[in-house]
Amino acid sequence: MAEDAFNEHRPLLFTIAYEIVGSASDAEDVLQESYLRWSAVDQESVEHARAYLVRVVTRQSLNHLRAVRARREEYVGTWLPEPIRTAPEVSEDAILAESVSMAMMLVLETLNPTERAVFVLHDVFGYTHGEIASSVGRSEVAVRQIAHRARRHVHARRRRFEPDSDAGREIVQRFLRAAATGEIQSLMDLLAPDVVQISDGGGKVVAARRPITGRADVARFVLGVIRSTTPATRAEPATYNGMPAARFVTDGVLDWLVAFEIHDGRITGLYGVRNPDKLHRTDAVLPLDRGGHGTWKP
Repeated sequence: MAEDAFNEHRPLLFTIAYEIVGSASDAEDVLQESYLRWSAVDQESVEHARAYLVRVVTRQSLNHLRAVRARREEYVGTWLPEPIRTAPEVSEDAILAESVSMAMMLVLETLNPTERAVFVLHDVFGYTHGEIASSVGRSEVAVRQIAHRARRHVHARRRRFEPDSDAGREIVQRFLRAAATGEIQSLMDLLAPDVVQISDGGGKVVAARRPITGRADVARFVLGVIRSTTPATRAEPATYNGMPAARFVTDGVLDWLVAFEIHDGRITGLYGVRNPDKLHRTDAVLPLDRGGHGTWKP
């Protein structure tokens, strides 16, 4: 049955779509459109279902990404990817964890759609240039050149990254305790000198419009945010995009979500999503699957 074959590969297909379009909701839309196309073909004529489905999802992801690029350029404030709650095993796959991290998703956003798809398929999922060529409508030689250009671009902009771990979660807990008690020096001690704080409110809620850099400024910003919360707000530990995170919930409603980037025992990045449009589906743990053997070295 068409549905059985599609569901078998759904985690892989969702992961590819999410990494190309940068939104869980949009990735689900891509999968819905891809399933409709898959169900309309003669299943017996398809020799390799997974390869066929990857091509369909890649093409639909590219079409979707090209359609939303203009909207993202007009986005109010800083755009962050829609966060996804990830299972512990995602953090055990270093390539997968880094590829869906907030920092890497922001780097991917600076690639053009074709470069992004080629990089994701080749370096993260391990597909050959020849296999990718049929998915993006380019020759194998062109794909090889695109992959080289995209890889150079990504490596020049990638930030240091360590997947979610017990040590990382302990650092986040210490950070939250210091923020709750207003201990600015304790906060600064947990931050790297070049730490970056990025907020995404989408123009719908109060959020910093520009990134904040440096531990003194980031610490003061965090304390200001904490002071603005109500006594009913509580912080819940979680894992999002392969990173330790905290969910800030008030009266059962998720107000904002912060994912923490950690390197060498210090927090190097805080990614705060407050746009309510990106928080409505953050409770479920979404299955991710890389499937291949990517060439990228985290």
